Amino acid sequence: MRTTGRGPELPAEGAWLGAWVKPQRHTASGRAAALDEFDRAAGGRLTLAHMFHQWQEPFPGATEQAFQNMGKLQMISWQGTDTRSTTSGVYDPLIRQRAEDVKAFGLPVLLRYRWEMDRPNLAASIHSPEDYVAAWKHVRAIFTEVGVTNAAWVWCPHADGFAEGERAGAAYYPGDDQVDWLCADVYPGPEWNSFSNRMDFFMAFAQQHPRPVMIGEFGLTQEGRPGQRAAWLSEVGPYLKKHPQIKAAFYFAAKQTTKPLYDSTFGDDPQSAEEFRKTATDPYFIQPLPPGLVSPPEPAR
Repeated sequence: MRTTGRGPELPAEGAWLGAWVKPQRHTASGRAAALDEFDRAAGGRLTLAHMFHQWQEPFPGATEQAFQNMGKLQMISWQGTDTRSTTSGVYDPLIRQRAEDVKAFGLPVLLRYRWEMDRPNLAASIHSPEDYVAAWKHVRAIFTEVGVTNAAWVWCPHADGFAEGERAGAAYYPGDDQVDWLCADVYPGPEWNSFSNRMDFFMAFAQQHPRPVMIGEFGLTQEGRPGQRAAWLSEVGPYLKKHPQIKAAFYFAAKQTTKPLYDSTFGDDPQSAEEFRKTATDPYFIQPLPPGLVSPPEPAR
């Protein structure tokens, strides 16, 4: 399997596993502490860390430095903004600064630009698949001009966008020459669709494109019947192992106390915690860091 040659070197076998964990304190040290606690509970072998950034928020920053000090390979999710404003050039100085900062960071990262672009509630800023593709190409072209080769570009719709009779996620694809990783976010939803049910639709698309695949987010956002959460989660590891094109997966761990209410943590769900730990300690998911990924000495602030 070949990529466009950007970002971290893929594991030869197996896949990386990691998480985004909502912290009690939204600081670099708070995010690092939250991830560390989650990692330890899962067996202490997670490779990946995840951070979200709004459109005008600088990155990489103190949180990326903190995760780097922990020895984690990182994904940065960049929110994006109105697609037509993006292609107009009004944000070019901002985009160029982010590119320069990512290049200066120097270490391999995964860059997930405007994920879940196919969600209906983003239509006002995405406008159309054609507008989204144009914005993607505009932003990536600036990164290319700056000479950023340490960032792998991750295209990440929602898996629901590929189910029969639902929104057409594939229409937003910028093309194999523009994308380094294919990605999907997968949640059970109120219908409790199985992990394999939703992923099968996406993998039918992914298998037509010579790119590694990741699960950008998966999590237990529904309460479910007794044992239902753990049963849903028990599918994940075997499914990933059945599909070697999938090279990474991130759990989304958060307790949301405002609408929409959900709790994807394992605080009151030891059965699901044990299922996740089984996956996290499976040798298939215990992967060494890519070459060149070393922890710099600067402490997190």
